[in-house]
Amino acid sequence: MRYRKLSDYLKERYGERVQRIVIHGGFSCPNRDGTKGKGGCIYCDATGSGFTTLMRLPIREQVMEMKRKYEKRGIKKFIAYFQSFSNTYAPVEVLRERYEEALVDDSIVQLSVSTRPDLVSERVLDLFEEFKKRVDVSVELGLQTANYRTLKKINRDHTLAEFVDAAVRVKRRGIELVVHVILNLPWDDMEDVVETAKILSALDVDGVKLHSLYVVERTKLAEMYKKGEIKICSLEEYIDRAITFLEYLSPNVVIHRLVADPPRKGTIFGNWGKSKIEIINMIEEELERRDTYQGKKFDYLNR
Repeated sequence: MRYRKLSDYLKERYGERVQRIVIHGGFSCPNRDGTKGKGGCIYCDATGSGFTTLMRLPIREQVMEMKRKYEKRGIKKFIAYFQSFSNTYAPVEVLRERYEEALVDDSIVQLSVSTRPDLVSERVLDLFEEFKKRVDVSVELGLQTANYRTLKKINRDHTLAEFVDAAVRVKRRGIELVVHVILNLPWDDMEDVVETAKILSALDVDGVKLHSLYVVERTKLAEMYKKGEIKICSLEEYIDRAITFLEYLSPNVVIHRLVADPPRKGTIFGNWGKSKIEIINMIEEELERRDTYQGKKFDYLNR
């Protein structure tokens, strides 16, 4: 195997296929409501990347409806995944209530919460430790890039230092940590790709979700794209960046995703007109052609 696939990891851990159920928890984001900033990240759409959720339904109903759908396919174990916006952006009492709603029965083997690095307080981590007594818990943090100048350009409104601090504290609690990275931000080059892989390896993150940048209507990024202020790299360059990232990444890190899955509606640019599986296949074929693999250049940490 050229890289550590999520599907293989989950089968090793739980003994069978596990399906993620994507949940809209009704949260907002401090980078949208004016607490830290307005408008959110320049690429963030109105759903907060929650376009695959049943957002109009209560949390329990979202989970039950998706469970019924997947159970018809013979799937028996699930991950309750709070995806949209910042899912620790509420008082702890509210968080506890909403997470609890998702744990509908013993078929939910993991609670997965996506959030920002600057929203991981010690009280939130205490809450995760409470849930860890009953179910596996994972935290997904959006970093996107280790280039702090690019973080400003995409209006993340958090720093690289804040991400490192949050990652260290999550790992210290023994909570699984997954990090989101956009490999082809217009202001980043291959050096940034390599540095991001090195930092995540040094922090011993458990998983990584790689994203290709897509452009959605009614976003700041869409305005920039239409005005010709940014240029998105070619598919060939994206594949090169993905492979280079994998080469410098620790072989222990689970790869949750290799490329983004843009919304079906409102997308101006997405994945060079290719389907997600086509690009995954191209990356895997290129890994074979180059005879390379995840962690090939990982010895820079002298481990």
